[in-house]
Amino acid sequence: MIALEYLLLIGLIVCAVAANFTRNLLPTILIYATFGTMLSVIWLLLKAPDLAITEAAVGVGIDTILFLLAIRSMRHFVGTGDEK
Repeated sequence: MIALEYLLLIGLIVCAVAANFTRNLLPTILIYATFGTMLSVIWLLLKAPDLAITEAAVGVGIDTILFLLAIRSMRHFVGTGDEK
């Protein structure tokens, strides 16, 4: 069990660093969702199911949907980026 906790903590650090160095928004959102999922599992391992459910619902579900909708609306106003 301790190895899983260390693996998840290392995964959190990797996700945090990767999100900072990713230039495209869609992969950054996916990394953020992965971060939230790992954090949710960590909350479960720490025997805090209320926090795990909240993190899964808000941190992974609602935030990811809102970020994707924001990207979609930005492309609508800015354009697709294909024209030069």
